[in-house]
Amino acid sequence: MKFYINTLGCEKNTVDSEGAAGILMRAGHKPVERPSEADVIIVNTCGFINDAKEQSIETIFDMAEVKKEDALLMVSGCLSQRYSKQLYKEMPEVDIFLGVNDYQRLPEILEEHEKGKREKYISDYDRIYAEMGRRERSEAPYTASVKISEGCNNVCSYCIIPFIRGGYRDRKMEDILEEIRQLAEEGCKEVVLIAQDVSNYGIDLYGSYKLPELLHEVCKIDGIHWVRIMYCYEERITDELIAAMASEPKVCHYIDIPLQHCNDRILKEMNRCSTEASIKDTIGRLRKAMPDIHIRTTMIAGLPGETKEDFAQLEKFVEDMRFERLGVFPYSKEEGTLAATMKGQVRQQTKEKRRDAIMALQCSISLEHNQAKVGQVMEVLVEGQDEDGSYIGRTRYDAPDVDNGVLFTSNRELEPGEFVQVEIIDAFDYDLVGREVEE
Repeated sequence: MKFYINTLGCEKNTVDSEGAAGILMRAGHKPVERPSEADVIIVNTCGFINDAKEQSIETIFDMAEVKKEDALLMVSGCLSQRYSKQLYKEMPEVDIFLGVNDYQRLPEILEEHEKGKREKYISDYDRIYAEMGRRERSEAPYTASVKISEGCNNVCSYCIIPFIRGGYRDRKMEDILEEIRQLAEEGCKEVVLIAQDVSNYGIDLYGSYKLPELLHEVCKIDGIHWVRIMYCYEERITDELIAAMASEPKVCHYIDIPLQHCNDRILKEMNRCSTEASIKDTIGRLRKAMPDIHIRTTMIAGLPGETKEDFAQLEKFVEDMRFERLGVFPYSKEEGTLAATMKGQVRQQTKEKRRDAIMALQCSISLEHNQAKVGQVMEVLVEGQDEDGSYIGRTRYDAPDVDNGVLFTSNRELEPGEFVQVEIIDAFDYDLVGREVEE
């Protein structure tokens, strides 16, 4: 069969799609570039917040319109895992619903599928991390996200992920390292370690936090130039982890810490273990050990019960801490979560207004940080070329797809995946401008 996969949502979904493509190709199926050519279209959906769910549903209907008459339409991922019963009734266009734990069954499902029959394959998670085998990657071979665990035990009051992805389970360190070695052999130069909570790594299989050890081992792999970690919970950022980041030249001085808020009462309502004092202490330790560190975080505006005073405290916190990278989500009421039942639900208009206020503040902070880079020579990873012939890239302080970019000129032809030295000559809110420095 010819297959086409449309992936929505986070990098964890991208990794799943690449794993699914590898499974299908080892079974003799072939990928195609256009959905209209496919015998089976797989839409790997996101079901995290309302906007993501709406985008997933729109994409499913779009794929239903362009698919061949006799082609199968399959919906997988978080939306399918969470709402398969409802979607089965409301979307007769879909032939197969597949859960997040069922990708290994794809060849069997396609082989045994009876024409005209609609089916659901939604399994509960296994207690052991399920390996998917070698991934099939088609874009940006020089950078790759690597999952180090699955699921989550934190049960934040606003988050549905533990109910979709299941409880936390570590991936074996040897399997992680073997995958990274394979990626390096294929030309990968940047590895992004991802999970719902990377800072929890090791506690399941090994009984202690092993992220520092994992970082040291990844840095021994030839061919890997940058190592980046995403999604660390503040309370588990230990001195040992900070020391590992500071001591390994390959580890980017960059960390993603989804803080969500600073008000102690709101954090408690979120079922978070952090406090404003602990957050400030952790950020202080990170910046002392790595003065150039770029910290990315996300905030939630308008959790039920958030008052004007609580929000004013959050604004001041953002202004004082001057995060290098920051995003804000208006609180999304998700059925099945504790926060959905809380009193004091904030109006949507108010939530969006609060989000916009924080983002306006962050825009000025980001510009300030960028202007401080003017005159510096920075290492840049080339990612592509603009229509006018200039190049597009990223520094080690920018994660793929979510952070700032560098637009720069060069007197020679460059290829995606190259590392070059770029002098920064101008700065905007979220991007830098420069020119390659010839050696």
